[in-house]
Amino acid sequence: MAVIPCDTIYGLVGTGPRAEARIRRLKRRADDKPFLWLVADPSWARRLTGRDAPARLARHWPGPLTLVLPSEGGGTLALRVPASPWLRELIAGLRQPLASTSVNRAGEPALWRVADIVAEFGTDVDLVLDGGDLPDAEPSTIVDAASRPFRILRQGALRVPPADLG
Repeated sequence: MAVIPCDTIYGLVGTGPRAEARIRRLKRRADDKPFLWLVADPSWARRLTGRDAPARLARHWPGPLTLVLPSEGGGTLALRVPASPWLRELIAGLRQPLASTSVNRAGEPALWRVADIVAEFGTDVDLVLDGGDLPDAEPSTIVDAASRPFRILRQGALRVPPADLG
């Protein structure tokens, strides 16, 4: 489990069920609140959900857009292709998505100062990758693309044109 700078805000990331459980404990996050998954490229949407992301929304990838997509087995999955080339390369090399969430305790604001992140989480994570303080960073915009019309669940760094929600 690591804290890394994403193209939006700092993320608490990990792979696999054990990392998910660690992140939940560390953040004091409810079991019913899902993570978003960072993926290497748009083709991973089909790989993970059995469907392609809607083209009019996927055109904003890579970037600060999280899409909630219907999943083959029922339910939904939230996916994002980060703009950071090194992060996409890491994910591709791992061959699995990264569970990701903001660096904070549940219900608290996201931390953006590296010193605050280290003070709060430094001894509980395996790595803190220092990308500098991110005072003006915004989280990704989250769009529910599992039902029509698409709708914004959280306004963030990307302003989605209304025509793309249609």
